[in-house]
Amino acid sequence: MFRRLERASSRGFRAFAVASAIGASALVVAGCAASDAAPAPTTAQPSPTATSSAPSPDPSAEPGGVVAAGDAGDNLAIFRDVVETVWASEQRASGRAYIDGLVEVGFDKAAMQVTQDVSTVGNAAESLQFSVLWGEECLIGQVGPATGEPVAVVVDALPEGGCLVGTTRTIDW
Repeated sequence: MFRRLERASSRGFRAFAVASAIGASALVVAGCAASDAAPAPTTAQPSPTATSSAPSPDPSAEPGGVVAAGDAGDNLAIFRDVVETVWASEQRASGRAYIDGLVEVGFDKAAMQVTQDVSTVGNAAESLQFSVLWGEECLIGQVGPATGEPVAVVVDALPEGGCLVGTTRTIDW
């Protein structure tokens, strides 16, 4: 039975791969056809570069941070940088370390939430979540043995406010 499943799965994967290749080829052909047309008139304005459209997570940059006039997406790179830096440290299992790191680069502690470091029975948490409410959006990080690699995303804030569902720890330090 397992071999039948493996073969069926393999056939399904191959069909998906072929369909994807056909779709990609169609896009390439469509792109080529569009480039054969006469070029549209252009103005002498500089085109935006990748560095101007998103902040770069340069750890040596001063002061290190937050784009106060930006949205959550504009601040995802610095948020992710903090998450990855703390995850690589000895403090990787401490929710406080993530909060302190985020404060250090300019995020507002009053807009943050964090889950407990330990479970209700005293074991180390399998996963830590922490967030920063930014307008109507949230920067959310998740780390821990159950998570694998650190995660940093932007999502909509909860309708009732805040970012994390369930019980969170008081940030009183």
